[in-house]
Amino acid sequence: MPRPPAGMKLAAVVLAAGKSTRLPRFKPLLRLGDLTLLARAAGLLRQAGLDEIVAVSGHRADEVQAEAGTLGLRPVFNANFEAGMFSSVRAGLQALPDGLDGAFMLPVDIPLLRPATLRTLAERFRQTGAEALLPTFQGQPGHPPLIAASSFPQILAWDGAGGLAGALATLRCERLPVADQEILCDIDDEAALSGAEARLARLPEPSPAEALALLELHGAGERGLAHGRGVAEAALLLARALNARGAGLDLELIEAAALLHDIAKGQPRHEQAGARLLDGLGFPRTAGIVAAHRDIDPAQVERIGERELVYLADKLVRGPERIGVARRFQEKLERFGQDPEATQAIRQRLAHARDMLALVERAAGQSLAEMLEGRGSAPGPRQGA
Repeated sequence: MPRPPAGMKLAAVVLAAGKSTRLPRFKPLLRLGDLTLLARAAGLLRQAGLDEIVAVSGHRADEVQAEAGTLGLRPVFNANFEAGMFSSVRAGLQALPDGLDGAFMLPVDIPLLRPATLRTLAERFRQTGAEALLPTFQGQPGHPPLIAASSFPQILAWDGAGGLAGALATLRCERLPVADQEILCDIDDEAALSGAEARLARLPEPSPAEALALLELHGAGERGLAHGRGVAEAALLLARALNARGAGLDLELIEAAALLHDIAKGQPRHEQAGARLLDGLGFPRTAGIVAAHRDIDPAQVERIGERELVYLADKLVRGPERIGVARRFQEKLERFGQDPEATQAIRQRLAHARDMLALVERAAGQSLAEMLEGRGSAPGPRQGA
């Protein structure tokens, strides 16, 4: 299990004391999938390498404390819970042991953010020594803030105006962009619960919006973003043509992987470097697609899947411009024409791309031109046909 950065001691406070007035079900014990929200919070924090976790209870405290005990969390009762969430922040901070460097503050109704996000915050905290860190997605602040232990007294002394956000505004609080839209998604009503249930199964892979955020965070630049968008557009057109024939391809996965296929461009063996990066963030299927985008031997392909379409789409796009397979490789042949070994490898990759294109055309029952014009295929939902 990944740990916080070496030499740092971090804890977490899970805020689970409220009455859940906007959702007519008690949130800490509400099940999302097969786990309660409190159990999801505990699992997330443990996956991020945190062992010291306090669960603050208030309303229905006996039930919350029993669940916390089952999960190995340290229950703390906030007798003043009806005063609002900031009273639970105070109760949680007061319950933390000495010797910490900092602590996360996680409301129990934000259950789907990723462990890699917490590790990113922890690493930035180690680098900067900020009084507090606040994650953002597309410019919007989310949860959980990471507060330095040296700032605990200032938080505890705050008069409560504006809640925790008001207290953080008095600190040197750095905003840290992350590629995790779940930092914004709390379960406050039935619509939010339905949305969380729909997103739960997709958590092991980034959404297209998260993919774009990752590209920006890793310095893709305008050219890199334009190429990723061009490959994604082509891959989606191919996939929709196959889905019209019952392929059942995951369009959201294809779009995200196509956007991210060159995330490590400029590094040696960039496809493998990109795959390692994505796998480390907890995106295994996307990583597998990115790892294979440079070359696939169609003779080894049993079924045209998401991986094959991202690979082929990359061979149809130069920068943001859509071009043919032959032209894409002809430029490489001209560039490396004086290197017999490189030329042989390029010709083999060209043969693979042509054979893959033929496989896709047969599977779709359309020519490449027809597929790229969107003939005979409706946009449809992003998660397959």
